[in-house]
Amino acid sequence: MTERKNIRNIAIIAHVDHGKTTLVDALLKQSGIFRENEQVDERAMDSNDLERERGITILAKNTSLLYNGVKINIIDTPGHADFGGEVERGLEMVDGVLLLVDAFEGCMPQTRFVLSKAFALNLKPIIVVNKVDRPNARPYEVVDEVLDLFIDLGATEEQLDTPVIYASGRDGWATAEYNPEQPNKDLKELFELIVNEIPCPDCEDDAPFQMLVSNIDYDDYTGRIAVGKIQRGKINTNMQLSVCRADGSVSRSKATKLYMFEGLSKSVVDEAGAGDVVAISGITDINIGETLCDVNNPEALPFVKIDDPVLSMTFSVNDSPFAGQDGKFVTSRHLRDRLFRELDSNIALRVEETDTTEAFTVSGRGELHLSVLIENMRREGYEFQVSNPVVIYKEIDGVKCEPIERLTVDVPEEYTGTIMDGVIKRMGEMVNMYPTAQSYTRLEFLIPSRGLIGYRGEMLTATKGTGIVNSILEGYEPYKGDLQTRTRGTLIAWENGESITYGLYNAQERGTLFIGAGVKVYEGMIVGENARLEDIVVNVCKKKHVTNTRASGSDDALKLVPPKEMSLEQCLEFIADDELLEVTPNNLRMRKKILKADLRAKARNK
Repeated sequence: MTERKNIRNIAIIAHVDHGKTTLVDALLKQSGIFRENEQVDERAMDSNDLERERGITILAKNTSLLYNGVKINIIDTPGHADFGGEVERGLEMVDGVLLLVDAFEGCMPQTRFVLSKAFALNLKPIIVVNKVDRPNARPYEVVDEVLDLFIDLGATEEQLDTPVIYASGRDGWATAEYNPEQPNKDLKELFELIVNEIPCPDCEDDAPFQMLVSNIDYDDYTGRIAVGKIQRGKINTNMQLSVCRADGSVSRSKATKLYMFEGLSKSVVDEAGAGDVVAISGITDINIGETLCDVNNPEALPFVKIDDPVLSMTFSVNDSPFAGQDGKFVTSRHLRDRLFRELDSNIALRVEETDTTEAFTVSGRGELHLSVLIENMRREGYEFQVSNPVVIYKEIDGVKCEPIERLTVDVPEEYTGTIMDGVIKRMGEMVNMYPTAQSYTRLEFLIPSRGLIGYRGEMLTATKGTGIVNSILEGYEPYKGDLQTRTRGTLIAWENGESITYGLYNAQERGTLFIGAGVKVYEGMIVGENARLEDIVVNVCKKKHVTNTRASGSDDALKLVPPKEMSLEQCLEFIADDELLEVTPNNLRMRKKILKADLRAKARNK
């Protein structure tokens, strides 16, 4: 084994919104990878439209920079628990991690998750206490919290002896000796720490080539691109390779092009060696978790087991009266091809065929994981329907068990009672409660995953938008019994037509409307939320009849309450078992599975 002293491979891991992508920006800028006058976007690593709009990282991404002749390959990972699969596969390529922790929030559920995955792979950690310049920061308490978490997760002596550095990713400085009066000027101390503390890759240069595929990139010209860290040996352009498949079979292929990461782009190279993170094109049907080897030595590498999905939904062909009006891809073949194509890169997702060709069961890590897929599909021109998310049960020792999540809620003190009532009604059980900075209290619960569906919106309303809620899968426990999550019924359109102010004015007395005037509706479409538990059919297309005492124009005086605009996630949380969400490129419409009122009544009586 030889050490490649001029390479360091690291991943940046943390809970959501603790500043990973912003810190990568600062590292890239200070490494001199950009020209003096180059225009660089904020959060440059978040390249996908949805990531930029939502301000979150969805896909793990590779970049690299040079510091004093050492190449540092960096993987920026997502912080949401729903994209944990991206974190797990990213850690396969590195030798150490920067564990970022917010100096105010401290250790959160996802901090525990990503750190446990890093420990399982025996990676060297560096603790970065980020955002130390934010108001009410408590950096030293947070370091104690992190070390407690290390002990909790069974860290070795060596891992406990990890260095700590205090940083502000936004302002681009880091220091081991934090003094609020004299913050540092740059990230030099962090660069030095990475070079001195993160182990360089151990390499067998002369052994036969072997590389585990940890990521898939795509290019319109060259097709699928396999990304991974070379475990041993060397690779050249046009080299013949063996591909060890997930099913145990071996096929042959050729590396037509080799790339290495430089800043935000890839550069073509002729040769790469053990320890390098590379991208290889030319292997058409390569998948994540498969191994590329020397043509005469096909030896598969083990791939990390990805945690199982927790929620599932049914994706089906749109059969509403408005089907086919918006979408470009509307058939079951289009839907099937797109969902199975998603499996190539989205390794935490599962797609199964059902007993009908019109519907597919899609399972993922959480509502956000599935809603990002739905949003991407509708932007690509797909039109389809989805059911409400349901949890996936497991049978353990003959007992029906359900997923349990560890829920962390940070709220101002005056709302703690409201939150406790809300969570306990959803079968949650409180395990911890303690004050954090500035009159905020942190509450920790264990709650069934199905109890969390629809809870986030309710919690934000109850705390007037001040609560912060996070959750992560804790394990499985025996089924806790039936649970009613929705406490209100729906307002359902009575006929096909266009909504009119007069009809809406009469309907709004019954509850909250989701549509305004001039919207096309169909019989069985959900147009609002009833103030009571039962569903009511309302006629939103009703016109005022003209008589000789009043003119039809006097509608103008009727005042409508502005409708409640429902986002994709809110719609998914709102719909019940007998309802569907119709998704098209331009519209989201909630509807009853059975559109006709008389047929719904018959089904209920059965």
